[in-house]
Amino acid sequence: MGSVLQSLVDRCGGLVTRAVAAQVVPESTLRGACHAGRLVRVLPEVYVDARLVPAGVDGQSVLARLSPELRRRAVLAYAHGRGALSSVTALDVWGLRAQPADEPVHLDVPADSGIRSRPHLVVHHRLGFAVARPHVVTRSGVPVVRLERALVDAWPELPPVDRPAPLIRAVNDRLTTPQRVFEALAAAPRLTDRAELRTLLAKLAAGCRSPLEIWGHDHVFTGPGMPVFQRQVRIQARGRSVYLDVYAEPERVDFELDGATTHGDRRQREVDLRRDALLATRGILVVRFAHRRLVHETDEVRREIVAILASRRQRSPTDR
Repeated sequence: MGSVLQSLVDRCGGLVTRAVAAQVVPESTLRGACHAGRLVRVLPEVYVDARLVPAGVDGQSVLARLSPELRRRAVLAYAHGRGALSSVTALDVWGLRAQPADEPVHLDVPADSGIRSRPHLVVHHRLGFAVARPHVVTRSGVPVVRLERALVDAWPELPPVDRPAPLIRAVNDRLTTPQRVFEALAAAPRLTDRAELRTLLAKLAAGCRSPLEIWGHDHVFTGPGMPVFQRQVRIQARGRSVYLDVYAEPERVDFELDGATTHGDRRQREVDLRRDALLATRGILVVRFAHRRLVHETDEVRREIVAILASRRQRSPTDR
Protein backbone atom coordinates (compact mmCIF):
# COMPACT_ATOMS: atom_id res chain seq x y z
CA MET A 1 0.00 0.00 0.00
CA GLY A 2 1.39 3.40 -0.97
CA SER A 3 2.61 5.71 1.74
CA VAL A 4 -0.10 8.29 1.00
CA LEU A 5 -2.90 5.74 1.32
CA GLN A 6 -1.31 4.19 4.42
CA SER A 7 -1.06 7.61 6.05
CA LEU A 8 -4.73 8.24 5.28
CA VAL A 9 -5.81 4.88 6.74
CA ASP A 10 -3.78 5.55 9.88
CA ARG A 11 -5.29 9.02 10.32
CA CYS A 12 -8.76 7.50 9.93
CA GLY A 13 -8.21 4.97 12.68
CA GLY A 14 -7.60 1.99 10.44
CA LEU A 15 -10.71 2.44 8.28
CA VAL A 16 -11.27 4.20 4.98
CA THR A 17 -14.07 4.45 2.44
CA ARG A 18 -13.69 4.42 -1.32
CA ALA A 19 -14.99 8.01 -1.52
CA VAL A 20 -12.42 9.31 0.97
CA ALA A 21 -9.54 7.36 -0.59
CA ALA A 22 -10.45 8.69 -4.05
CA GLN A 23 -9.69 12.20 -2.85
CA VAL A 24 -5.98 11.43 -2.39
CA VAL A 25 -5.06 8.37 -4.50
CA PRO A 26 -6.22 6.85 -7.79
CA GLU A 27 -8.60 3.90 -7.81
CA SER A 28 -5.77 1.58 -8.87
CA THR A 29 -3.89 2.24 -5.61
CA LEU A 30 -6.90 1.15 -3.56
CA ARG A 31 -7.35 -1.98 -5.68
CA GLY A 32 -3.66 -2.77 -5.39
CA ALA A 33 -3.74 -2.49 -1.57
CA CYS A 34 -6.64 -4.94 -1.45
CA HIS A 35 -4.96 -7.33 -3.89
CA ALA A 36 -1.77 -7.25 -1.80
CA GLY A 37 -3.70 -8.04 1.36
CA ARG A 38 -2.94 -4.69 3.02
CA LEU A 39 -6.59 -3.61 3.06
CA VAL A 40 -9.66 -5.80 3.60
CA ARG A 41 -13.10 -4.95 2.23
CA VAL A 42 -15.55 -5.38 5.11
CA LEU A 43 -18.62 -3.79 3.52
CA PRO A 44 -19.33 -2.28 0.10
CA GLU A 45 -16.87 0.61 -0.37
CA VAL A 46 -15.58 0.27 3.21
CA TYR A 47 -12.04 -1.00 3.85
CA VAL A 48 -10.05 -1.78 6.99
CA ASP A 49 -6.33 -2.14 7.61
CA ALA A 50 -5.65 -5.89 7.38
CA ARG A 51 -3.62 -5.74 10.59
CA LEU A 52 -6.87 -4.98 12.47
CA VAL A 53 -8.70 -8.04 11.10
CA PRO A 54 -8.03 -11.15 13.23
CA ALA A 55 -8.20 -14.59 11.71
CA GLY A 56 -11.69 -16.06 11.89
CA VAL A 57 -13.41 -19.41 11.70
CA ASP A 58 -14.81 -20.84 8.49
CA GLY A 59 -17.88 -18.99 7.32
CA GLN A 60 -17.39 -16.04 9.67
CA SER A 61 -17.84 -12.66 8.01
CA VAL A 62 -15.03 -10.13 8.09
CA LEU A 63 -17.30 -7.67 9.91
CA ALA A 64 -17.84 -10.16 12.75
CA ARG A 65 -14.08 -10.42 13.31
CA LEU A 66 -13.54 -6.72 13.98
CA SER A 67 -13.47 -5.13 17.40
CA PRO A 68 -16.87 -3.74 18.51
CA GLU A 69 -15.79 -0.12 18.03
CA LEU A 70 -14.31 -0.71 14.57
CA ARG A 71 -17.28 -2.84 13.54
CA ARG A 72 -19.70 -0.01 14.35
CA ARG A 73 -17.54 2.56 12.59
CA ALA A 74 -17.52 0.37 9.50
CA VAL A 75 -21.31 0.04 9.56
CA LEU A 76 -21.81 3.79 9.96
CA ALA A 77 -19.35 4.45 7.15
CA TYR A 78 -21.33 2.05 4.96
CA ALA A 79 -24.52 3.98 5.80
CA HIS A 80 -22.77 7.23 4.80
CA GLY A 81 -24.68 9.38 7.29
CA ARG A 82 -28.04 7.78 6.61
CA GLY A 83 -28.27 5.42 9.60
CA ALA A 84 -28.07 5.17 13.37
CA LEU A 85 -27.15 2.24 15.59
CA SER A 86 -30.25 0.61 17.05
CA SER A 87 -31.75 -2.29 19.00
CA VAL A 88 -29.23 -4.43 20.93
CA THR A 89 -26.31 -2.52 19.41
CA ALA A 90 -27.75 0.72 20.73
CA LEU A 91 -28.13 -0.82 24.20
CA ASP A 92 -24.38 -1.46 24.16
CA VAL A 93 -23.66 2.14 23.19
CA TRP A 94 -26.00 3.33 25.97
CA GLY A 95 -23.97 1.19 28.40
CA LEU A 96 -26.85 -1.08 29.38
CA ARG A 97 -25.75 -4.42 27.91
CA ALA A 98 -22.49 -5.48 26.30
CA GLN A 99 -23.27 -6.93 22.89
CA PRO A 100 -21.63 -10.34 22.33
CA ALA A 101 -19.36 -10.62 19.28
CA ASP A 102 -21.61 -13.21 17.65
CA GLU A 103 -24.61 -10.85 17.51
CA PRO A 104 -25.02 -8.76 14.35
CA VAL A 105 -24.89 -4.99 14.34
CA HIS A 106 -28.34 -3.36 14.09
CA LEU A 107 -28.86 -0.19 12.07
CA ASP A 108 -32.00 1.95 11.58
CA VAL A 109 -32.29 3.78 8.26
CA PRO A 110 -35.04 5.68 6.40
CA ALA A 111 -37.41 3.42 4.50
CA ASP A 112 -36.27 4.74 1.11
CA SER A 113 -32.52 4.69 1.80
CA GLY A 114 -31.76 1.61 -0.31
CA ILE A 115 -29.25 0.41 2.28
CA ARG A 116 -29.30 -3.38 2.52
CA SER A 117 -28.53 -5.88 5.27
CA ARG A 118 -25.21 -7.68 4.95
CA PRO A 119 -23.54 -10.59 6.77
CA HIS A 120 -23.45 -9.66 10.47
CA LEU A 121 -25.45 -6.48 9.78
CA VAL A 122 -29.23 -6.17 10.18
CA VAL A 123 -30.72 -3.07 8.57
CA HIS A 124 -34.17 -1.89 9.69
CA HIS A 125 -36.03 0.37 7.26
CA ARG A 126 -38.22 2.80 9.23
CA LEU A 127 -41.01 4.95 7.82
CA GLY A 128 -40.65 8.56 8.87
CA PHE A 129 -37.19 7.96 10.30
CA ALA A 130 -34.48 10.61 10.05
CA VAL A 131 -30.94 10.69 11.38
CA ALA A 132 -31.76 13.71 13.52
CA ARG A 133 -33.62 14.58 16.68
CA PRO A 134 -36.00 13.39 17.98
CA HIS A 135 -35.23 10.00 16.41
CA VAL A 136 -31.46 10.01 16.91
CA VAL A 137 -28.98 11.36 19.46
CA THR A 138 -25.20 11.28 19.59
CA ARG A 139 -23.70 9.14 22.31
CA SER A 140 -20.02 8.20 22.67
CA GLY A 141 -19.48 10.07 19.42
CA VAL A 142 -21.81 7.93 17.27
CA PRO A 143 -25.44 8.33 16.13
CA VAL A 144 -27.76 6.07 18.07
CA VAL A 145 -31.53 5.80 18.34
CA ARG A 146 -33.27 7.18 21.41
CA LEU A 147 -32.98 4.93 24.44
CA GLU A 148 -36.69 4.19 24.67
CA ARG A 149 -36.79 3.03 21.06
CA ALA A 150 -33.70 0.88 21.58
CA LEU A 151 -35.22 -0.80 24.65
CA VAL A 152 -38.44 -1.62 22.80
CA ASP A 153 -36.77 -2.86 19.61
CA ALA A 154 -34.22 -4.95 21.52
CA TRP A 155 -36.90 -6.76 23.56
CA PRO A 156 -37.63 -9.57 21.04
CA GLU A 157 -33.96 -9.79 20.01
CA LEU A 158 -32.80 -10.76 23.50
CA PRO A 159 -33.11 -14.18 25.15
CA PRO A 160 -36.10 -14.00 27.53
CA VAL A 161 -33.86 -14.34 30.60
CA ASP A 162 -31.81 -11.29 29.52
CA ARG A 163 -34.69 -8.98 28.65
CA PRO A 164 -35.53 -7.31 31.99
CA ALA A 165 -32.01 -6.26 33.05
CA PRO A 166 -31.34 -3.41 30.54
CA LEU A 167 -34.77 -1.89 31.15
CA ILE A 168 -34.47 -2.14 34.93
CA ARG A 169 -31.02 -0.59 34.85
CA ALA A 170 -32.12 2.22 32.52
CA VAL A 171 -34.92 3.16 34.93
CA ASN A 172 -32.74 2.78 38.03
CA ASP A 173 -30.03 4.98 36.48
CA ARG A 174 -32.72 7.55 35.62
CA LEU A 175 -31.88 7.41 31.94
CA THR A 176 -35.58 7.01 31.20
CA THR A 177 -38.93 6.37 32.87
CA PRO A 178 -41.49 3.58 32.48
CA GLN A 179 -43.92 6.11 31.00
CA ARG A 180 -41.51 7.13 28.25
CA VAL A 181 -40.89 3.49 27.34
CA PHE A 182 -44.68 2.92 27.34
CA GLU A 183 -44.95 5.73 24.78
CA ALA A 184 -42.28 4.12 22.59
CA LEU A 185 -44.04 0.76 22.90
CA ALA A 186 -47.27 2.32 21.63
CA ALA A 187 -45.50 2.90 18.32
CA ALA A 188 -44.70 -0.82 18.00
CA PRO A 189 -48.11 -2.56 18.11
CA ARG A 190 -46.82 -5.77 16.50
CA LEU A 191 -43.77 -6.25 18.72
CA THR A 192 -43.10 -9.88 19.60
CA ASP A 193 -43.87 -10.66 23.28
CA ARG A 194 -45.31 -7.18 23.67
CA ALA A 195 -47.55 -8.22 26.58
CA GLU A 196 -44.58 -9.34 28.67
CA LEU A 197 -42.88 -5.98 28.14
CA ARG A 198 -46.04 -4.13 29.17
CA THR A 199 -46.22 -6.25 32.33
CA LEU A 200 -42.63 -5.44 33.27
CA LEU A 201 -43.19 -1.73 32.61
CA ALA A 202 -46.27 -1.78 34.85
CA LYS A 203 -44.21 -3.26 37.69
CA LEU A 204 -41.49 -0.67 37.21
CA ALA A 205 -44.12 2.06 37.19
CA ALA A 206 -45.42 0.63 40.48
CA GLY A 207 -41.96 1.12 41.99
CA CYS A 208 -40.18 -2.22 41.55
CA ARG A 209 -36.49 -1.64 40.91
CA SER A 210 -34.83 -5.06 40.78
CA PRO A 211 -35.56 -8.63 39.66
CA LEU A 212 -35.95 -9.57 43.33
CA GLU A 213 -38.49 -6.80 43.89
CA ILE A 214 -40.40 -8.01 40.85
CA TRP A 215 -40.37 -11.52 42.31
CA GLY A 216 -41.64 -10.10 45.57
CA HIS A 217 -44.33 -8.13 43.78
CA ASP A 218 -45.59 -11.22 41.97
CA HIS A 219 -45.28 -13.84 44.72
CA VAL A 220 -45.09 -12.16 48.12
CA PHE A 221 -46.55 -8.68 48.43
CA THR A 222 -49.74 -9.13 46.41
CA GLY A 223 -52.71 -11.39 46.87
CA PRO A 224 -55.15 -12.25 49.69
CA GLY A 225 -54.45 -10.56 53.01
CA MET A 226 -51.96 -8.10 51.58
CA PRO A 227 -52.58 -4.34 51.68
CA VAL A 228 -51.55 -1.97 48.92
CA PHE A 229 -47.86 -1.24 49.45
CA GLN A 230 -45.83 1.71 48.22
CA ARG A 231 -42.52 1.05 46.51
CA GLN A 232 -39.32 3.05 46.43
CA VAL A 233 -40.75 5.68 48.78
CA ARG A 234 -38.41 8.56 49.52
CA ILE A 235 -38.06 9.45 53.23
CA GLN A 236 -36.08 12.33 54.71
CA ALA A 237 -34.27 11.44 57.93
CA ARG A 238 -31.78 13.80 59.55
CA GLY A 239 -31.01 15.50 56.27
CA ARG A 240 -30.59 12.29 54.29
CA SER A 241 -32.82 10.83 51.60
CA VAL A 242 -33.61 7.15 52.12
CA TYR A 243 -35.58 5.01 49.67
CA LEU A 244 -37.79 2.24 51.06
CA ASP A 245 -38.22 -0.96 49.03
CA VAL A 246 -41.76 -1.92 50.07
CA TYR A 247 -43.50 0.44 52.48
CA ALA A 248 -46.70 -0.04 54.50
CA GLU A 249 -47.37 3.59 55.38
CA PRO A 250 -50.25 3.20 57.88
CA GLU A 251 -48.20 0.75 59.96
CA ARG A 252 -44.88 2.53 59.23
CA VAL A 253 -43.11 -0.70 58.25
CA ASP A 254 -40.42 -0.87 55.58
CA PHE A 255 -39.81 -4.32 54.09
CA GLU A 256 -36.34 -4.52 52.55
CA LEU A 257 -35.47 -7.22 50.02
CA ASP A 258 -31.83 -8.21 50.34
CA GLY A 259 -30.32 -9.73 47.21
CA ALA A 260 -28.17 -12.84 47.26
CA THR A 261 -24.97 -10.81 46.80
CA THR A 262 -25.46 -8.93 50.09
CA HIS A 263 -25.26 -12.10 52.18
CA GLY A 264 -22.03 -12.19 54.15
CA ASP A 265 -20.91 -8.70 53.09
CA ARG A 266 -19.83 -7.06 56.34
CA ARG A 267 -19.51 -3.60 54.89
CA GLN A 268 -23.00 -3.76 53.42
CA ARG A 269 -24.31 -5.10 56.72
CA GLU A 270 -22.87 -2.07 58.53
CA VAL A 271 -24.45 0.28 55.98
CA ASP A 272 -27.80 -1.47 56.45
CA LEU A 273 -27.63 -1.23 60.26
CA ARG A 274 -26.91 2.49 60.12
CA ARG A 275 -29.74 3.01 57.65
CA ASP A 276 -32.20 1.01 59.78
CA ALA A 277 -31.24 2.99 62.89
CA LEU A 278 -31.77 6.22 60.97
CA LEU A 279 -35.27 5.14 59.96
CA ALA A 280 -36.03 4.17 63.56
CA THR A 281 -35.67 7.86 64.47
CA ARG A 282 -38.69 8.41 62.20
CA GLY A 283 -40.65 5.62 63.87
CA ILE A 284 -40.24 3.27 60.91
CA LEU A 285 -39.67 -0.42 61.57
CA VAL A 286 -37.38 -2.10 59.05
CA VAL A 287 -37.89 -5.79 58.33
CA ARG A 288 -35.41 -7.50 56.04
CA PHE A 289 -35.98 -10.63 53.99
CA ALA A 290 -33.08 -12.43 52.36
CA HIS A 291 -33.23 -13.66 48.78
CA ARG A 292 -33.23 -17.30 49.89
CA ARG A 293 -36.26 -16.89 52.16
CA LEU A 294 -38.25 -14.87 49.65
CA VAL A 295 -37.77 -17.48 46.95
CA HIS A 296 -37.82 -20.71 48.97
CA GLU A 297 -39.99 -19.84 51.99
CA THR A 298 -42.55 -17.65 50.25
CA ASP A 299 -45.63 -18.77 52.19
CA GLU A 300 -43.90 -18.38 55.56
CA VAL A 301 -42.68 -14.90 54.60
CA ARG A 302 -46.23 -13.91 53.64
CA ARG A 303 -47.54 -15.08 57.00
CA GLU A 304 -44.83 -13.08 58.80
CA ILE A 305 -45.71 -9.94 56.86
CA VAL A 306 -49.39 -10.24 57.76
CA ALA A 307 -48.55 -10.85 61.44
CA ILE A 308 -46.14 -7.92 61.61
CA LEU A 309 -48.65 -5.52 60.10
CA ALA A 310 -51.40 -6.77 62.41
CA SER A 311 -49.13 -6.25 65.43
CA ARG A 312 -48.33 -2.70 64.39
CA ARG A 313 -52.01 -1.88 63.95
CA GLN A 314 -52.75 -3.08 67.49
CA ARG A 315 -50.31 -0.65 69.03
CA SER A 316 -51.91 2.31 70.77
CA PRO A 317 -51.35 5.76 69.26
CA THR A 318 -49.21 6.72 72.29
CA ASP A 319 -46.84 3.86 71.56
CA ARG A 320 -46.09 5.14 68.07
